[in-house]
Amino acid sequence: MPTQQKKSFYFNNILLITLLSALAGCTTLGPHSGSVASRSLRLSSGLQKAYTVSPSKAQRLSPMIIESADQYQVPPLLVAALIKQESNYNSAARSVTGAVGLTQIIPSYWQEKCVEDLHSEATNIQCSAYILNHYHELSGSWFKATAYYNVGPAGYKSSFWTRHKAKKYARQVRRYENDLKAAL
Repeated sequence: MPTQQKKSFYFNNILLITLLSALAGCTTLGPHSGSVASRSLRLSSGLQKAYTVSPSKAQRLSPMIIESADQYQVPPLLVAALIKQESNYNSAARSVTGAVGLTQIIPSYWQEKCVEDLHSEATNIQCSAYILNHYHELSGSWFKATAYYNVGPAGYKSSFWTRHKAKKYARQVRRYENDLKAAL
């Protein structure tokens, strides 16, 4: 192959790879789609557009979401959508059952795995990514892992009605995830 054709071939391949990476990066925000800073900036913008999160809160939480998702190999959009579902980005949220923080974690249930202060935004987000990863390993799917997040694996298996409630919850989280993906 002549030298000019080789250069053109390599240039076209690099261009194709760059375009595919850019397209994938815009929707997934995964670890292969840029630096934490660039992915956090995109996520922050998406949170503001899709969920009307204030700019300061979106900028503060986005790196925490990206880093925790990377650490536990969870889709960042799933973590962000879960926060929308659980607390609507209210860091001070507390449920009647004792769940706390952005991702509404029950401290008594997760105290052995999430030993730090769950009122801390960073700890709360990191623990939710851990839980989602754990449930994904048990179930083999992100949808079912999200359903487990709502009622637990035992609850999911306990009755039709509990399973129905959990699936409804997981569908709502998926809708929030799709809203965010469209805003990126």
